[in-house]
Amino acid sequence: MEWKTFLTTLGAIFLAELGDKTQLAAIFMTSKTGHPTTVFGAAVLAFSIVTLVGVLLGQGLMALLPQKIIEKGAALVFILIGLVMLSGKW
Repeated sequence: MEWKTFLTTLGAIFLAELGDKTQLAAIFMTSKTGHPTTVFGAAVLAFSIVTLVGVLLGQGLMALLPQKIIEKGAALVFILIGLVMLSGKW
């Protein structure tokens, strides 16, 4: 295993996910249902599936495009999403 990549990914995703809608949904579902273990299991499974899709898409893009283009494309998408959210039309 590539530990540097593992730890960097773990840290980045952990920080990015703090306080986001997914965490709020887990808090809401736990308080609504009273089943924290079930909510945790479902959240882990859902996040695992979404992450798998992202990893597979990333792997497919690597086969088609140079890494620099993928990085610039990802940065552009983040900027566009931020602008749309700031405009209040999202």
